[in-house]
Amino acid sequence: MRFTAILTFFSLLFLTSVSFAQVGKSDILNPNMASENELAGLPGMTSELVDAIVSTRPFATNLELDATLGDALTDDQKAALRAELFLPMDLNSASREELQLMPGMTNRWMREFNEYRPYEDLAEFRREMSKYTDSEGVAELEQYVFVPMDLNSASDEDFMTIPGMTSRWLREFNEYAPYEDMAEFHREMGKYADEDEVGRLARYVYVGM
Repeated sequence: MRFTAILTFFSLLFLTSVSFAQVGKSDILNPNMASENELAGLPGMTSELVDAIVSTRPFATNLELDATLGDALTDDQKAALRAELFLPMDLNSASREELQLMPGMTNRWMREFNEYRPYEDLAEFRREMSKYTDSEGVAELEQYVFVPMDLNSASDEDFMTIPGMTSRWLREFNEYAPYEDMAEFHREMGKYADEDEVGRLARYVYVGM
């Protein structure tokens, strides 16, 4: 009986921690973070394209990445590349054009993604999409998206889902809270990294009113 109670407690703890996640879990390479060697190993990638990606990033959207690739790859080659290299999309602001770049996107999923906007968190996305597919299907969709988190109310668990987040960045995020606006975030975080890195982090957060 005692063992069952302990097991139930840790199960609830695990489920609670999962619900904090705001950026979908994914093994897909992030174009803003992938190393040159990782990029070079992707389908259709050339040294020229690797140099173009590295010199242009951080990307704010996959449309920017697509523009950087230009005409060097065919549409089919780009589609194959996006299955392995994709920037998580903001569920609340990604345009129709960017959503269409997501691997596996269909008119039906486009409709469902948009129907529930704005999402409060990733748990809401999982809950709503589970009406139309199983847990594996939801996990597949989740790889490509995130829900922005409020700098003044998000938990440490929320922040730690940001790609490339470290305990050091978490400490700096918390040190300057509450933030008045995003300009303050850029100014304070700019003490520790260049604007490219701060901008890469900033796309996952906002300051609530």
